[in-house]
Amino acid sequence: MTNSQALATKLFTAITVSTLLALSLPASAQQPVQLLGASCTAVTDQPVSEPGTSRTFVLDYPCDLQPGEDVTVILNLHGAGSSERYQRPYFPAWELKEKYRLVIATPHSPARRWREEDDQYLHNVVNAVFGAVGEDNIRAFWLAGHSQGGMTSRRIMCTDFFADKVDGFVSLSGGRLGGVAQRSPNAGRPTQANAAAPVAAPATPVTAPAAGDPTCDFSHIFAIGEYEIVALPDTSALAQKYQCDARVRREDVIDTEAGRTHDSGSQNPGTREWGLLPRPGTAQVYEYPNCADGRVVADVVRLDKGHTEGLEPRIVETIVGMMTRGVTPRP
Repeated sequence: MTNSQALATKLFTAITVSTLLALSLPASAQQPVQLLGASCTAVTDQPVSEPGTSRTFVLDYPCDLQPGEDVTVILNLHGAGSSERYQRPYFPAWELKEKYRLVIATPHSPARRWREEDDQYLHNVVNAVFGAVGEDNIRAFWLAGHSQGGMTSRRIMCTDFFADKVDGFVSLSGGRLGGVAQRSPNAGRPTQANAAAPVAAPATPVTAPAAGDPTCDFSHIFAIGEYEIVALPDTSALAQKYQCDARVRREDVIDTEAGRTHDSGSQNPGTREWGLLPRPGTAQVYEYPNCADGRVVADVVRLDKGHTEGLEPRIVETIVGMMTRGVTPRP
């Protein structure tokens, strides 16, 4: 055997061994995917740009995401007067992205409330995320919205763009579908002691419920602070639509840790209806089980909470668990 033949044989053997070793590696040892050039755990000062409008959004995804892996995608919309910097810690599903295989896009409106002129931007964000993940790898797609972000989710979810994409809607103090929960008479942002006198009558609240429920098919989880409403309805038209069983009360969720954020600009004075400082708490969970087509219909009431205290970690996981039902969480 010549030297060149021996070298070729060694090279072939090395390539073959390397290939076999690569094929035998577990998925967790493969090179993880990077989505849209973004860090897997978002840095709010380094957002992702969507190409259509060059507007930005924040993206979180599993740091060990593998090619072709199935994920649940969440579009996480802030409320009026807010931003992605508040919404991300208000509903911190990103803390569970590895455990439940979540990809979470948290967009931002420069007007600090969502308008119809923002719809194309939201379409672009969804298209960018779907394209990066691969539509065949999307197990489910949920809209989540706080306050006016919930109203916006309600408005857009059955439009031509979203109707065949959306699997569920989490309303975070953004209006209940299947029967309205009456607002507390004292609900709304409190007038602050140092506020300037109003020069005109206040506008209609942006969180006022829209007329009628969306007509497409979706799962629905409604989460609300106890002091925001008079009472939670004990029936649901959605549960009837999907032939769910009668409502059951699940075990209360007890959080010993506080949420991550609150409305620090509305504490002079603060009100229990609008929300005070973050603190631990208990949440009641009501579910209509065994719905047709595996739909989820549930209500969550956070006791001793108002509109703006960020959700506590265990109730966030309870909600995410319902959103990803059928997914075996990783330890």
